[in-house]
Amino acid sequence: MPVTVLLVDDEPLVRAGLRAVLEAQPDIEVVGEAADGAAVIPLVRQLRPDVVAMDVRMPLLDGIEATRAVLRTVDDPPKIVVITTFENDEYVYEALRAGADGFLLKRARPAEIVHAVRLVAEGESLLFPASVRQLAARYGDEAGNLAARALLERARLTGREAEVLRLMARGLSNAEIAARLVVGTETVKSHVSAVLAKLGARDRTQAVITAYESGFMAPA
Repeated sequence: MPVTVLLVDDEPLVRAGLRAVLEAQPDIEVVGEAADGAAVIPLVRQLRPDVVAMDVRMPLLDGIEATRAVLRTVDDPPKIVVITTFENDEYVYEALRAGADGFLLKRARPAEIVHAVRLVAEGESLLFPASVRQLAARYGDEAGNLAARALLERARLTGREAEVLRLMARGLSNAEIAARLVVGTETVKSHVSAVLAKLGARDRTQAVITAYESGFMAPA
């Protein structure tokens, strides 16, 4: 089955470019488009895409609020990749904190766009881990840091779970973590699932943000 994608951007040329890049791949299908975040929820419910590629800045409802709305109101929501012009943008970090699974630069090369969609759909690796670390260092605030520290303390991760979280934060995939720890990939998947459950995290990105904001991992 192909990875299905919904494109959301207020610039028709951006949507056309993304569609051309993604539909050139035999394993990716663009199932719909929207010009604003306000149209996302009905389209997600109708089309059930695997991934939503969504502009972070739009005139009526931006990508941050649209991400929150999708995750709050849609059962079994899709993965969300926010599209941005600038990498070190506070809007991007807020979108990640809101629940987006990663971000993609508008100037990205076609191969990077395709890789990002596939990676987020699989959910077994972190997209641009170095950039997530830099965003946490720049835009993490004291209130968020205090909440993250309290969350991590309540989680009571085991030693192995903490080790897995560190490797996740460095951007390693399940297979790479398995090789590093000399265990099977199914064992790693179990540890990752336990970490996400204990942290109440929707995905790896949310768990890694908690790791950085809490001080468990040093952002710089």
